[in-house]
Amino acid sequence: METILLYISLVGAFTFAISGALKAINKDFDPFGIVIISFVTSLGGGTLRDMLLTDKAVFWLIDSMHLYFIVGGALVAILFRSKLNKFNKHLLFFDAVGLGLFTITGVQIGVDTGLSALNCIVLGTITGSFGGVLRDILVNEVPLIFKKEIYATVSIVGGAIYLLLLHLNVPETVVQIIPIVLMVVARLLIIKFNLSLPQIHKKE
Repeated sequence: METILLYISLVGAFTFAISGALKAINKDFDPFGIVIISFVTSLGGGTLRDMLLTDKAVFWLIDSMHLYFIVGGALVAILFRSKLNKFNKHLLFFDAVGLGLFTITGVQIGVDTGLSALNCIVLGTITGSFGGVLRDILVNEVPLIFKKEIYATVSIVGGAIYLLLLHLNVPETVVQIIPIVLMVVARLLIIKFNLSLPQIHKKE
């Protein structure tokens, strides 16, 4: 399980790095700024998660492999920016993949730590969503998670499905693939059909 979890985390770091780099490129950041935004997007949620777990060291300080994947993702975005930026949806696609991958990583770490189901889902949502929050703040945008667009809800539901499959003793490879695929597909459908949660407006 730990090996599979590591692979998921590394792929998540790579995809989130591309997402962050594309956002920075679209904001005309220099190469250093692009790499920094890639780092924050990839590491922000997991760093906050590990800081909340007082008996756990911050993952990327222990295993530097994530840093190489983040740099690789940033370089891919820089080198192929002309092709990727032809379609704004590419950023959203990589963001959706990263959300699914990192959500499952966070939920499983909560399970390994012995947390309750609710707290595992909270950890998964933090891991999957808060790197994007920090990214958007640094590029001077309102974080996507706080807008009407459905984002964190996908992470919450995906984490719950993952825990349900674990409870049903579904094989390891399937138990991780199903919720990740469902989260990615759900995010892309939400984007395609412009689905959203209702906004709460202040009373006049």
